[in-house]
Amino acid sequence: MPEKKADIGLVGLAVMGENLILNMESKGFTVACYNRTVQKVDDFVNGRGNGKKIIGCHTIEEMAANLEKPRRIMLMVKAGQPVDDFIEQLIPHLEQGDIIIDGGNTHFPDTIRRAKYLAGKGLLFVGTGVSGGEEGALKGPAIMPGGNPAAWPRVKPIFQAIAAKVDDGSPCCQWIGSDGAGHFVKMTHNGIEYGDMQLICEAYHLMAQALGMSAAEMREVFARWNQGDLDSYLIQITRDILAKTDPETGKPMLDVILDTAGQKGTGKWASAAGLDLGIGIPQIAEAVFARCLSAVKEERVAAGRKLRGPKKAFEGDKAKFVANLEQAVYAAKICSYAQGFQLMRAAAQEYKWDIEFGEIAMIWRNGCIIRARFLGKIKEAFDRKPDLANLLLDPYFKKVLAKAQRGWRNVVKTAVSFGVPIPAIGTALNYYDSYRSERLPANLLQAQRDYFGAHTYERVDKPRGQFFHTDWTGAGGSTSASQYTA
Repeated sequence: MPEKKADIGLVGLAVMGENLILNMESKGFTVACYNRTVQKVDDFVNGRGNGKKIIGCHTIEEMAANLEKPRRIMLMVKAGQPVDDFIEQLIPHLEQGDIIIDGGNTHFPDTIRRAKYLAGKGLLFVGTGVSGGEEGALKGPAIMPGGNPAAWPRVKPIFQAIAAKVDDGSPCCQWIGSDGAGHFVKMTHNGIEYGDMQLICEAYHLMAQALGMSAAEMREVFARWNQGDLDSYLIQITRDILAKTDPETGKPMLDVILDTAGQKGTGKWASAAGLDLGIGIPQIAEAVFARCLSAVKEERVAAGRKLRGPKKAFEGDKAKFVANLEQAVYAAKICSYAQGFQLMRAAAQEYKWDIEFGEIAMIWRNGCIIRARFLGKIKEAFDRKPDLANLLLDPYFKKVLAKAQRGWRNVVKTAVSFGVPIPAIGTALNYYDSYRSERLPANLLQAQRDYFGAHTYERVDKPRGQFFHTDWTGAGGSTSASQYTA
């Protein structure tokens, strides 16, 4: 057995696990590793890990024996049952105060359950979001830990050492909150990511389909956008993608990629959480549905032969439209983040999490997929008003949206006139208009519900919380349904 025991153990040697180990080792930590297929352990230790402070282990027992106490063990395995299976394998080899960390894309209710279960056994559990993909894991990801607060002092030195840093050296890693808070914030990050990616795709689609721009022309647009308010990782990689040529055909790479999108479920979880918490996050949900619609490729091809839309050529000022499109994308991006922070705010209230929203914006400033310049503006918004109800109400964002409105609405009108779908950009505008509407048609909706189901309604001339029922037909009587929210 080596004289120096490991500072942390990591289970799961897929690319994310390997890269996190190399990241930890490069920051001065000794890491023990284990994989269910033990050949992967030997291949890694003798390959990418050769000559480094990495201890390869062939059993869980061996790994536990090679760890400093209290032990810290990070699981980088597939979410769901595999996490529970490894937890059960670990428990017999652990002692009170040892820490198990789940670094996968786990659904937050599972993290809440596991934290409670392990606390009952005297063990500490951390559920942490890790964002940044393969490169981020190796060079510095954004890390969003939550779980048993007693574990934070023990994992903090490692997590903050390996995390991405912002310009002033601050790590993109802070404690989020108890039990499932970390994984909830990571899920929300991914939901915002879905929305961001979709609205960028819609901008590309409009430029390609309505304006007839070439890949090279669009690349120049995204390169210019990345120098301004839209400066972000996703705009940057879109610029680079548009520059890529397929070596087989010589065509732009995008022209040979099939237009069917995959997903791993986090966007769907975020959408469901919005429904469960009664929070409107339509942009995130629309981004998920857009992927679902993309998946029915054969149906769309067949429908395209039978269903007709407008056929016209763009005759306006392309440069002016592209400038309007930049404003529309930025405005829609603000709405997407506003919805994400609304979702986290509702979850914090529901699950009693003490979340610092400005800190989350800083965690996302670097390392993660949605890293963007304007996240600094979100941090400033919450610094100004920690209990800010909605980002749209912050003075900076309010001003940006007011300036963007004309161009944003012009983009939506143009897309409709050309028959180009813009579910994210259009839904963002609907969200903005709904949120700023003093009166919505829900009064008619409540009348309908009361008519057919005696569900009652509130009145504008009575205090909130008093409910009334009308006998709409003269045959319904005065009995009403009980109040509930589903």
